[in-house]
Amino acid sequence: MYERHPQQQVRSKAENMNKGGSGDHQNQRRKYAEEERLEIVDLSGMSLDSLPNPSLNLATICKLDLSNNNLQSIPESLTARLLNVLVLDVHSNQLKFLPNSIGCLSKLKILNVSGNLIQTFPKTIENCRSLEELNANFNKLTMLPDTIGFELIKLKKLSVNSNKLLFLPRSTSHLTSLRVLDARLNCLRSLPEDLENLVNLQVLNVSQNFHYLDSLPYSIGLLISLVELDVSYNKITTLPDSIGCLKRLQKLCVEGNPLVSPPLEVFELGLHAVKEYLSEKMNAGHKSPHKKKSWVGKLVKFGTFNGGFRSAGPGPGTHSEREDAFIMPEYRSIDGLASPRYMGMFSPRRIFSPRTYFSR
Repeated sequence: MYERHPQQQVRSKAENMNKGGSGDHQNQRRKYAEEERLEIVDLSGMSLDSLPNPSLNLATICKLDLSNNNLQSIPESLTARLLNVLVLDVHSNQLKFLPNSIGCLSKLKILNVSGNLIQTFPKTIENCRSLEELNANFNKLTMLPDTIGFELIKLKKLSVNSNKLLFLPRSTSHLTSLRVLDARLNCLRSLPEDLENLVNLQVLNVSQNFHYLDSLPYSIGLLISLVELDVSYNKITTLPDSIGCLKRLQKLCVEGNPLVSPPLEVFELGLHAVKEYLSEKMNAGHKSPHKKKSWVGKLVKFGTFNGGFRSAGPGPGTHSEREDAFIMPEYRSIDGLASPRYMGMFSPRRIFSPRTYFSR
């Protein structure tokens, strides 16, 4: 039930510090001495309905395992005193909420609340700024805190599969340390647009959102570290062309989607063919369009600079071409005026003629 934190490794670290400089020597020794006193408390699988009064100082616990019990709540006072806990495991209980005092766990690195009845996280969870792994699978979550990505900047794994999430907060794209994002088996309608900020993301799984997720953002192709992408069993018809830019991608799962682009025959050729197809499609879409003919040439062709058509005789500038030309009536130059009838101010005659043309 109670275990001592491994001391041999801690002592070896302290011995190595003795060989180094003496600037922070005393602080380091004090730190390792504290680590030697930390406890691992395992109360898992004991069919507990409530927690017993602890017989030890809660501040000495580095890992607390309360999994596989029948707990419906965790006392606020207990959580607030777990000042040195690094790992908190409460999976497979009957928890409907987490205590607000969880925000006091400033050193917490791993939190496992999977297999409970939790609908929302307390906002105070954002104060767990040392958190590196959050497992909240198989709950009843409908949303995550809006600013979770601005606060949990050290988070490396976010696993929220098998919930009822309708969307991921936009701040998710600020989890720059994130390596694994598992949001399968939810009700996601869309993904955040600016995913390109997740520069360390290696695994993205948004599969089995079934009749809800019908498109992927273009930024998904800008995840430079992505190795595995699973979007299977959704309603996606077209993969973004940008996926062709994912140089490190080794696994792409798309089965169970009504895909039109890329076509099935491309997928049958393998991942390399899919990436090449999407790259070519993207490059083709970025080609410059055909250069349009200049409207100035059209004006010259139809004599518009000359104040209309000089003749209506046969030739290239006859009736059919008149209809396409820019026609204006004969004009007279009047200094300082410009109108559809009197174009003196900006007429080509004034611009290209000698000054004496307008002299009185």
